[in-house]
Amino acid sequence: MARTTTPHDHPHADGQPLYWRVAAQLLGELRDGTVPPGERLPGERRLAQHFGASRETVRQALEVLRRDGLLATDRRGSHATLPGAPAQSPASLTFPVGARPAEPRTGDRATVAWEAPPPEHAAALGLAPGRPTLVHRYASATADGSGRRTAVTSFSAVALAEVEELARYRGRADGAASAQLRRAYDWMRRAGLTLHHRDTITRLADTPSVRVVRRVHDQYTRPLEITDLLVDARQDALVYEFTQPAAH
Repeated sequence: MARTTTPHDHPHADGQPLYWRVAAQLLGELRDGTVPPGERLPGERRLAQHFGASRETVRQALEVLRRDGLLATDRRGSHATLPGAPAQSPASLTFPVGARPAEPRTGDRATVAWEAPPPEHAAALGLAPGRPTLVHRYASATADGSGRRTAVTSFSAVALAEVEELARYRGRADGAASAQLRRAYDWMRRAGLTLHHRDTITRLADTPSVRVVRRVHDQYTRPLEITDLLVDARQDALVYEFTQPAAH
């Protein structure tokens, strides 16, 4: 969401209550597709920071939209009910980047460790040097050993704080046990995070390999994860699938 600010939680000069203006601004952001239909909204605390208002004002604004049938609330929070295309299928956002679309096979290996990430990852995620985080490693090869893919992913403190399913792995991140995080992007979306991907693809000189670096941040430009993928590209093709909403 594009950040807007209201310095004080009081009625505007035109006499319109602040919560009405917050409701109107939020509705505008919902209509422009910032939060896709069905996606959970950020919590009241985050919305209050976003709009520069109190949580009580945000609560009143949400109630206005709820009464008009524009929001629905369940035990997981509030989500928009505006007409529109359904949220992107998590099947097209398999984690990590480069993971083969089929179910894990004998030649696939995925583990997690609680350790200091590579320096490049730490810098991208805003982590102090040497500070540990959840690091995921993925390796895959075809039956004859060709087409090898290896990926290292580091998650940010924000991702671990916001996504309960990821946080649970900390206690068992010993670097040895199998850990399939193929639904990691789905978990992030269910936690109310809008995912923005930026993939940089580079062919490595004098080798048949390709390097892909994916950086993911949320709607508040907070880094969530960075993945470094190496692919033996002599026979393989990398396929990326994205969905963009139609212009209004």
